[in-house]
Amino acid sequence: MALSDDVFEHAPDPENPGWNHWDLKDETLFNGAVMGKLITRRDGDKCRLRMFPERRHENLQGIIHGAVTLSLIDISMFTTMHVVGTGNAGPSVTLELSTQFVGAGDMIRPLDAVTEIVRETGNMLFVRGQVVQDDDIVASFSGIVRKMKLRN
Repeated sequence: MALSDDVFEHAPDPENPGWNHWDLKDETLFNGAVMGKLITRRDGDKCRLRMFPERRHENLQGIIHGAVTLSLIDISMFTTMHVVGTGNAGPSVTLELSTQFVGAGDMIRPLDAVTEIVRETGNMLFVRGQVVQDDDIVASFSGIVRKMKLRN
């Protein structure tokens, strides 16, 4: 059994047909405690990770806080590894993340990170994508994940 099977819940989401949960089984860790409900699906060769903005995600301007968008992006790289790639998303780490904010995320619509794998090797995953709300782009990004081996 892979580490991701031990710590992640990614079964079908009955409230959103065609989507799966992307939750840590321990809801007190970052994903559940900060981000709330996350769902994911494969769209061809891309992965889509969706969050549902809540009051706790809002900044003083009444829009989604940039740190929430960055967190969604970071989590999406690991989701991409699991949903589209070949890696175990659990024991890996972010090496690099480059983000360009190009619009504001409104609090009314779900926020999606849509990602694709640029290249995957035995130890590395190179990802690029956009954060969107419907057809509105909130951010563009690229990142590198280092796949780690389980420690004994």
